[in-house]
Amino acid sequence: MKEKIVVVCPGRGSYTKETLGYFRKYVAGSGETGAAKNKAKNFIQELDSHRKDLQQPTLSELDSAASFQVNLHTKGEHASPLIYACSALDFMAIDRDRFEIVAVTGNSMGWYITLGLGGALDHRGAFDVINTMGSMMKDQIIGGQVIYPVVDAQWKKDSKKEELVFQILQNINKQEGHEAYLSIRLGGYLVFGGNALGIKALLKDLPKEEDYPFQLINHAAFHTPLLRQTSDRAFQALKQDLFHSPKIPLVDGRGKIWQTYSSEVSKLYDYTFNHQVVAPYNFSAAITVCLKEFMPDRIVLLGPGNSLGGSIGQIMIENDWKGIKTKADFSALQKANPFLISMSIQEQAARLLPQAAVIPN
Repeated sequence: MKEKIVVVCPGRGSYTKETLGYFRKYVAGSGETGAAKNKAKNFIQELDSHRKDLQQPTLSELDSAASFQVNLHTKGEHASPLIYACSALDFMAIDRDRFEIVAVTGNSMGWYITLGLGGALDHRGAFDVINTMGSMMKDQIIGGQVIYPVVDAQWKKDSKKEELVFQILQNINKQEGHEAYLSIRLGGYLVFGGNALGIKALLKDLPKEEDYPFQLINHAAFHTPLLRQTSDRAFQALKQDLFHSPKIPLVDGRGKIWQTYSSEVSKLYDYTFNHQVVAPYNFSAAITVCLKEFMPDRIVLLGPGNSLGGSIGQIMIENDWKGIKTKADFSALQKANPFLISMSIQEQAARLLPQAAVIPN
């Protein structure tokens, strides 16, 4: 019997200096089968061709750079399609003879990847959406994002801390010219988006806790009303005929399930470029719904990186999933028989590959 898995797609910020060269493990080395290697090469070449047509650096050039450059690799017009390519390569490598993908979800920009991998967009449509949305602010980024924890050392939610944080947010918005909004619910973290004055106030007013509050590099005020103009431009640039009924159930940033046969394409299109752009993204709700509605044997986090691993663990704790009540419980489960499989961790990814395939570093 096949294991049931839910696939999770990462968002912006997941392609870092540690993941530079991610393509290499799929197109080089001797471990992968010839057919799989050719499929990966053809997929990357297809994306490179689209980028050349747009007179943009190819993804191969960016991924094979001698060093990671913050001012290059983190820009939306480069980071977004790079992340999509890495995630898609991981997705294609999963052994479908042993694993059944019962749902796909993602965080923030990962929703666009979810649409592509779940079949609501074909490869070209996914590239067009991701590259277009990633390029919307190449001339000027609108606002910024700040991340802040609302859990204790054992990843248990601290309701009093969260209440204090939202009181601070409310006070900031009472100041003239200041705008700050909840952007993402990310397990034990809250992400806020705001204009320049709002971000400055968040960084000053939120209580200091180790590295937090922390402003995310080259991130705009995603999932807030500040991106209304971006939403309008998206509807103008990307038409509904790119979209199809999904081939795999999708779970969006509200926790809504888009089923394979009953989803209205027009509503999926509207959600993607309206609510998903200007309203908070609830990744916590998405994972909770995936756990409770699909009862997976494992959750699979696609690369690049493993930045969502902790957040998924925190959501499991909040739901007392598999009896996991603390960070220590989660770590023990992951060591014994990982429920969360990260495709960026070689020994974990090996569990999902065809038995004859071993992808080298």
